[in-house]
Amino acid sequence: MDNMVVNLPNIPARDGLGCAVDHLAINQQYIRPEFSLYRKNNNGNGLAQVETSASGRGALVGVCLQGGHRRQLFKGRSSSLHDFEPGSVYLRNFSDDYRADLTEPFDFLLLEMSSEYLQQLSLETGKPYNNEMVNLTGFKDPVLSHLLNALIPILAKPDESSALFVDEMVTVISSHILGSYGGAGLVAPGRVLGLAPWQEMRAKEFIRANLDKDISISDVAAACGLSRSYFIRAFRAVTGYTPHRWLLTQRIEQARHLVQTTTTPLAQIATLCGFADQSHLTRNFNQIVGISPGKLRRSVTLQS
Repeated sequence: MDNMVVNLPNIPARDGLGCAVDHLAINQQYIRPEFSLYRKNNNGNGLAQVETSASGRGALVGVCLQGGHRRQLFKGRSSSLHDFEPGSVYLRNFSDDYRADLTEPFDFLLLEMSSEYLQQLSLETGKPYNNEMVNLTGFKDPVLSHLLNALIPILAKPDESSALFVDEMVTVISSHILGSYGGAGLVAPGRVLGLAPWQEMRAKEFIRANLDKDISISDVAAACGLSRSYFIRAFRAVTGYTPHRWLLTQRIEQARHLVQTTTTPLAQIATLCGFADQSHLTRNFNQIVGISPGKLRRSVTLQS
């Protein structure tokens, strides 16, 4: 048989979510062992196709960041069309094959949760994780949409993202998904949220002792002998703050003390208090104190 040269189609490489990489205008990711965040944007660069085979890797939830997106889903010999508005959400179970044609531009913030993470979280909330979690496309869930949108800055400025904040948000989002779509309840009816005095003291001491470190919800919850999901809600019920917000206020208080009582450079104060850099400190300081650390230091100098 004579040798033949066959021109094969130029099939673009695909990422772990089945997206053609060269069709993406924005392709950001934030990877952790238990979960991953993605920003995927196609500005109309041709037909985009997404395809993944069934696996046990968990679930994917996404929120649409711009309108005008449409996708055609294929299941066996049937197909269905779905339109997305800004804020529309979709939930995808990796235990099913997934194939879709994305015929319009899209911009999505996506959260992938591993099967192990969902199983552990569902045990913490009292019910087993259902591997047959429902698949939903282009539906409305204002709570879930709001929570997912809050994760956008993590991908835009990962160096300024606190692990405590990321863990806190992903735990809340995952708990909401399990409670609403996965068959797992969040808290047993009639259960009163709270912390024992020693647990509240332990949590606050642990956070204060690690202001310059990127601690996680798991670290603080373990110090109190509690699950992550319960600790987040109980801490807020007792203090009026989420763990991340309380951490931020403590960092700002320490920074204010150093600004007012020392001549330590502001860039060094930012590092000592757990901020990414001086501009990160200044933005948060302005927001909470109402004045920049530089102006505060100058006012102290003028008074002395």
